[in-house]
Amino acid sequence: MSFEFKLTDSVMYVKGVGERRAIALEKLNIHTKYDLLTHYPRTYENYSNLTKINDVFAGETVLVVGRIYNITSREVRGLTIINATLEDETGAIRLTWFNQKYLLTKLHSGMRLLIIGKAKYDSWNGLAISQIQSFTILEQDEEPELGITPIYPSTAAISQQVLRTAIKNLLASMPPLKEILPQELLSAQKLMPLDSAMRAIHFPRDAFELDMARRRLAFDELFLIQCGLMLIKRQTQDERLGISHKKNGTLIKAALAKLPFELTGDQKKVFRAVVKDMESKLPMRRLIQGDVGSGKTVVALLALLKTVESGWQGAFMAPTEILAIQHYEKFSALLTDLGVRVGLLSAKITRSKKLKEELYEKISSHELDIVIGTHALIQEGVNFARLGLVVTDEQHRFGVNQRSTLEKKSDVLPDMLVMTATPIPRTMTLTVYGDLDVSLIKELPPGRKPIKTEAKSLRSRNKVYEFVRAEILAGRQAYVVCPLIERSESERLADIEPAEEIFDMLSNGIFHDIPCALLHGKMRPRDKDEIMEKFRDGETKLLVSTTVIEVGVDVPNASVMVVEHAERFGLAQLHQLRGRVGRGAAKSYCILISDSKANVAKARLEILEKTNDGFKLAEEDLKLRGPGQFFGEAQHGLPDLKIADVFRDVEILLQARDAAEKFITDDDNLKYFASLRENLALAYGDKFSQITAN
Repeated sequence: MSFEFKLTDSVMYVKGVGERRAIALEKLNIHTKYDLLTHYPRTYENYSNLTKINDVFAGETVLVVGRIYNITSREVRGLTIINATLEDETGAIRLTWFNQKYLLTKLHSGMRLLIIGKAKYDSWNGLAISQIQSFTILEQDEEPELGITPIYPSTAAISQQVLRTAIKNLLASMPPLKEILPQELLSAQKLMPLDSAMRAIHFPRDAFELDMARRRLAFDELFLIQCGLMLIKRQTQDERLGISHKKNGTLIKAALAKLPFELTGDQKKVFRAVVKDMESKLPMRRLIQGDVGSGKTVVALLALLKTVESGWQGAFMAPTEILAIQHYEKFSALLTDLGVRVGLLSAKITRSKKLKEELYEKISSHELDIVIGTHALIQEGVNFARLGLVVTDEQHRFGVNQRSTLEKKSDVLPDMLVMTATPIPRTMTLTVYGDLDVSLIKELPPGRKPIKTEAKSLRSRNKVYEFVRAEILAGRQAYVVCPLIERSESERLADIEPAEEIFDMLSNGIFHDIPCALLHGKMRPRDKDEIMEKFRDGETKLLVSTTVIEVGVDVPNASVMVVEHAERFGLAQLHQLRGRVGRGAAKSYCILISDSKANVAKARLEILEKTNDGFKLAEEDLKLRGPGQFFGEAQHGLPDLKIADVFRDVEILLQARDAAEKFITDDDNLKYFASLRENLALAYGDKFSQITAN
């Protein structure tokens, strides 16, 4: 959306929003006029009809107008209760507000109010409205506004009334919004004008107008993201800058012969797609989605060998140092005999100036064929002689811009292979990874045993840890995962035992004679690495940790995981965590401890007990939690959706993707480029900043 009116201005420029309210609005992530305009209602209440007080029945949510009298207040165990009587020409009804002391200075006897709330009946007070959703003070002869009322995400400091008034004032001061879509696209998609849609989404006249407004804004949101992703893809898939790799040769055959297993059908299929991409003149941009333990890294290794065999270098970027070290050790063991030179670039090495300079020199002079590292690979000073392929593991932890930085380490555009063990439903893949071609590895290697998952209550905790102790005494290792590091001050989290307390309880109790360690994200990187190395080497038998082990080291001897307060985790995250076990020959277990009575939490744990299929779990997670929370965990640097719902709006998503593809490939639409970039920046900040006009 492109406007003369500066929506980038601070929200304090909106009538009725001063400094105090602007600070309160920041908690809702509202900083600018644009943020306020796109702070869409979470739901609506349809109050088209006034109810006379004499016609109010218990259990109904009603809209009533009357004069207020008999205002009283009392304190009950620190809680302020305000009571009043509301009268109209047909009768009177009692009003009750809880813990809103400020109303005592706002409400006056004889004042006209419009009240929206739920009526109930009790034998002490008779009929009353005690669940008051909102109220409006009316002038002496003012007619109340009836119709569909927006209900916004809000906080205790910012009421619905404040939000509605601020947004009304913004809309009143705002000139008509300019269209960015061509008229033919609006007509083809039967979309209402942008300005009408933005005003109707906040204050619709009827349900039909609301539905049309939501569809237009959801389409725009998905269309913008698709255009941004396709522009990235278009500028990277320039065959003049791409590498055409050679056909598979003896190095690939020798590596396949050295592998202690045969590739699965899915691995072979995905590698064929990778080979086809790499031999093309167009730069490869491919995502491999594969469940935990499905063998994505083997496909990446073969792709790296292909680039080496063609005379190029390969870079493999891992999300953690310990994982980079593990990949380096495995790759070196397999490839050294084949004459492939493998190097490791990590924070530990770069702390030594001499080692760092030696390694940088080997990379820039092509004395290394494959370099494995963390984000240290994208630091200034790392220059490849001939970078032909970049592999990023757990892509969602890096973000599009970091990926782009690594690509720029070469004069030509290297091929790009992205891997993730976070299963993402198909519709979300189109949104999150729209600039990439997608391959799936769903088939697990032979011999990979399913992990037995059970949900247990807190009452069973002692028995659970007796079982863990038995496993450790039988020669195995175990993880205990906790949602918090230390005790929270939040009342909502007050009952959750943190990792520090669980560690003290276990290491000084049932596991007092067993080597235990505590691991969490606030530790120094070198301390975390040392703890993980000791666990990997078998010195530590029980590791109490937060989710820092979610993408962690491969410990085949770990056969059991206990997740404390499992209700605090999402389905996809729990599945990712339990993938840390079940990597060896022993039967493995994941035990989920929770006393939650919430239906969603119980449903989540029941699904985990029934299936080990990560893709099935991802679909269920999306249904249970909605796309907003899913995006919050799955993206790291990719745009959030404010109004579109990729689970509900599949049809709109596919239409927007098709329209974006036609829009971007039509050179006549290049005149819209500046406007498109402006709108991407307005909606998503610098998340698409790498797009150029070329």
